[in-house]
Amino acid sequence: MKLTLGSRWMSAVCATEIVVVKAPPAELALECGGAPMVAIGSTRPPGAAPAPDRSGGTLLGKRYADSTRRVELLCTKGGQGSLALDGAALAILATTPLPSSD
Repeated sequence: MKLTLGSRWMSAVCATEIVVVKAPPAELALECGGAPMVAIGSTRPPGAAPAPDRSGGTLLGKRYADSTRRVELLCTKGGQGSLALDGAALAILATTPLPSSD
């Protein structure tokens, strides 16, 4: 699938929704819960559930990225499925502390 800056996607197997914050020019396979993500507004198959090995969950408001940081996603709705890109799990980005104003 072609990820573009600002595009919105949802999981086909749980409530997870994301927005793309940083996208590479190449096409990549974005997954949640072991299933390909679909565009916002699509219908989820009834009874679909995340795969047991891909059910670590996503957290609202957290940013996720791959190890090389070519893709960055913002979770706008949390869910049970874990995010993956081309089969590799995405990790939560650590927050950057702001400098002290003292």
